[in-house]
Amino acid sequence: MFTGIVTDIGRVRSVAETNRDRRYEIQTAWDTSGLDLGASVSHAGVCLTVTETGPGWFAVEVSGETLSKTTLGAWKAGDGVNLERAAKLGDEMGGHVVSGHVDGLGRIVSITPEGGSHRIAVEAPAPLHRYIAAKGSITVDGVSLTVNTVEGRVFGLNIIPHTWDHTTLGRLKVGDPVNLEIDMLARYLARWQETAS
Repeated sequence: MFTGIVTDIGRVRSVAETNRDRRYEIQTAWDTSGLDLGASVSHAGVCLTVTETGPGWFAVEVSGETLSKTTLGAWKAGDGVNLERAAKLGDEMGGHVVSGHVDGLGRIVSITPEGGSHRIAVEAPAPLHRYIAAKGSITVDGVSLTVNTVEGRVFGLNIIPHTWDHTTLGRLKVGDPVNLEIDMLARYLARWQETAS
C-alpha cells in the first residue's frame, strides 16, 4: 500500500525487451542499498516489484497487461517518474490509501495558472468517472490529490506550487495521458451498491 506522497522523481535509465516482459532500470536519489529485492515501489501510480538494484538505480519488469493499461508502455530513457516506496506501519499518512493498481487512463484537458498554483482539468474514461466525487481523493500518476470539481467526465484539480515542482505533474501538457486510481472507499462503496440492488 502507498499514500500517494511522491518522495523522488526518478528517471528511466534504460528500457529493454526480455523474452517475457519489458525491463526498466530507474535512476533514483534514494539509497538503493536499503531497497530490498521484491520490494514494492509505486511508479507513476503503478505498483511494481524491484528485481535488481545497483548504486543509485533499481530495475523492475513490467507485464504486457500493465504496459497496455497504463502510461508505462510509452516510457523511454530519460523520462521522469514519480516514485514512492511502500508505506510502513507507523508512517505518517499524508495522502490517502493507494493500492498502486491503476483503474484507467485519463487525459489532460486544460492547464491554467492561478496565482502560484495550477488548475488542471482531466477527462476520465467511462464508467470510471462515476466514482469520482468533488472533495474526494484521487491518485494521478501516483500523486494523492483532492478533486475540486466534477462536470460529467471531467474533473478539476488544484495543484499547489510544491506538488507542481516536486512531481512530474509540472511537466504535463494538454492531451497527455495520466494514470488514474480512484479512491478505494469509492470503489468498494460502488460495488456494494451494485450488489445490494
